[in-house]
Amino acid sequence: MMDAPTTAKVRGKLGAEQHGISFGEAFQVWARVAMLSFGGPAGQIAVMHRIIVEEKRWIGENRFLHALNYCMLLPGPEAQQLATYIGWLMHRTLGGLLAGVLFVLPGVAAIMTLSIVYALFGKVGIVAALFFGLKAAVLAVVLQAVVRIGTKALKNRIMVALAASAFVAIFFFGVPFPVIVLVAGAMGFIGGRAGVSAFQVGGGHAAAKDGKEVADADALLGEELPDHARPTMVRALRVSAVCLALWLIPVAVLLATLGPNNVFSRIATFFSTMAVVTFGGAYAVLAYVAQQAVENYGWLQPGEMLDGLGMAETTPGPLIMVLQFVGFMGAFRDPGALSPLTAGVLGGLLATWVTFVPCFLFIFLGAPFIEVLRGNPALHGALSSITAAVVGVVLNLAIWFAIHAVFREMRPVRSFGLSFDAPVLASVDVLALLLSMAAIVAMFRFKVGMIPTLVACSASGVLLYMLGAIS
Repeated sequence: MMDAPTTAKVRGKLGAEQHGISFGEAFQVWARVAMLSFGGPAGQIAVMHRIIVEEKRWIGENRFLHALNYCMLLPGPEAQQLATYIGWLMHRTLGGLLAGVLFVLPGVAAIMTLSIVYALFGKVGIVAALFFGLKAAVLAVVLQAVVRIGTKALKNRIMVALAASAFVAIFFFGVPFPVIVLVAGAMGFIGGRAGVSAFQVGGGHAAAKDGKEVADADALLGEELPDHARPTMVRALRVSAVCLALWLIPVAVLLATLGPNNVFSRIATFFSTMAVVTFGGAYAVLAYVAQQAVENYGWLQPGEMLDGLGMAETTPGPLIMVLQFVGFMGAFRDPGALSPLTAGVLGGLLATWVTFVPCFLFIFLGAPFIEVLRGNPALHGALSSITAAVVGVVLNLAIWFAIHAVFREMRPVRSFGLSFDAPVLASVDVLALLLSMAAIVAMFRFKVGMIPTLVACSASGVLLYMLGAIS
């Protein structure tokens, strides 16, 4: 009989499929995770932790958190990337594809269906009223995200200062989001490497554990590095070539055949850019996407971005799926020779493709190298600082949404280096303000869940419409 260390080594070398985890079972598990992935990254990661670590015991706690830390450092949706990472650890590249694709499929189908309904019937009174109520609840959801991330990330004065500086920089001075993330990450990397304790705080959306912690050695995969997870340059070059081709060749073809000013070319290039700068997840980048989609490209009106986020909040899948809605509406309103509906569907799918293909590149290319860096203090310091900065950026998003949800008019402030839109107080929408306050009280004071709050606010919007209070 083998002792525990020897067993762990064998587990690591053989891989998960040698311990009774077939692809059929893996499909069922990842489909279950996908269908339960409501509530943003915190809820999705909690579901994944409960199923993968506590119930199935595929991997242990330390390995789960190490994978999560890496995904938090990456641009893109950390929950989808975490699923891809774990799928890759368990069943190699095919396992990563299975987990990552299944994680987004329910959201793709749901957001596409809702986008079509919104584009065709969004101006119908009762549909508009439903989304009126949804916007009010979205503000409370984003504020809850600020608190949730902040309580985990802002453990000392340095982290609070990073968050405050990030908020001031992006809200009042318009400092580009990637610059904020890179500066914060560099500070954390240097501080962590120097051993400064302030940079060694808990990061990310780590799930709370109700039961006994699962040690890596007791999990099916074990604590050793599986053979397929060992980094090699040949494998890295092959992965890079395949993923880059799948990502960039369609973009190049669109640019060459349609020109840079065509709506599909713009969708491809804009969301490809977003794919490499969306550090900190959907909440952190949505303010920038909304501003560009509204002010630069004219794809959406400010309130419509809130509608799209409401769709993403109430359907399974990553919140970044709201970008599919943005791509759909952009192409729907500039269809060219296509019908608006056909153009919208293609635009939405294109936005989804260039958003998620890079996620697989980041995992399949980087995960083998990151697996050998478990416990690295510099990496942990960078994660902590980025997460703190993201708190400030998400607060910026909450205020941006609040301004556009509650006020009808804005006044641009562009002086002394400042660059922001101030609300015109006389333009306040009293009903929207009251509904937003009710949603905030429900979620923070009475601990009402996100989905019930969203449903209640949507129903309230419909009721107000039926009573003639809104048109």
